Amino acid sequence: MKRFLFFLYGIISYLVFFGAFLYAVGFVGGLVVPKTVDSGFQGGMGGAVIVNILLLALFALQHSIMARRPFKKWWTKIVPAEIERSTYVLFSSLILILLFYLWRPLPDVIWNVKSTALADILWVLYFFGWFIVLTGTFLINHFNLFGLQQVYLALKKQEQQYPKFVTPFYYKFVRHPLMLGFIIAFWATPLMTAGHLLFAIATTGYILIAIQLEERDLVSYHGEAYKRYQREVSQIIPMPPKKHDVADNV
Repeated sequence: MKRFLFFLYGIISYLVFFGAFLYAVGFVGGLVVPKTVDSGFQGGMGGAVIVNILLLALFALQHSIMARRPFKKWWTKIVPAEIERSTYVLFSSLILILLFYLWRPLPDVIWNVKSTALADILWVLYFFGWFIVLTGTFLINHFNLFGLQQVYLALKKQEQQYPKFVTPFYYKFVRHPLMLGFIIAFWATPLMTAGHLLFAIATTGYILIAIQLEERDLVSYHGEAYKRYQREVSQIIPMPPKKHDVADNV
């Protein structure tokens, strides 16, 4: 029964994440969803900036702290290891939903592309960024990344193994395609407001910092294999590898 409850918890956590992910596409792009980066209660520019920065800082702190090995070591004394990843995913999703709900728009226009052709290109880039993010997760085991594999293996009484180091497709040209996809999606817009700009700058800054923390963890997990990967493949800007024999499996 406990294993089944863990599995159910993992599914619920994943569904919350996927709903938050889909809402994020509409939130950032100002599409379909009722509350977007450019809509809702403002309450004065100064207050809006402070609230937005606090929301972004909360997400960044939770996302980074809970992902670090020392925290996981302590956290799994409280939360069973089988649902540690699902809990991380759930907390991240709930804080993201809180950000959507409390975000305050800053409507001053930074740029507004009038050319239909250029606006269409920006929209293509916007959706392409999200496409990179989603497909990139499947290339490196989507279900492990979001906790489903862990709870499924627990249900089947199978031991969880740390994922192997692989470099499929995007990963042959850039070490962090997911982060690249987010950056493209956050900046590619025909209408850039002050609020959207604040969101794009803050999230890009966080991404660049988070990459350094993640790479430190990856080196500790994979050792020389990842150090060699760092030497051969660009961190965030897609480029041909310095060597053409980057292995799919190390």
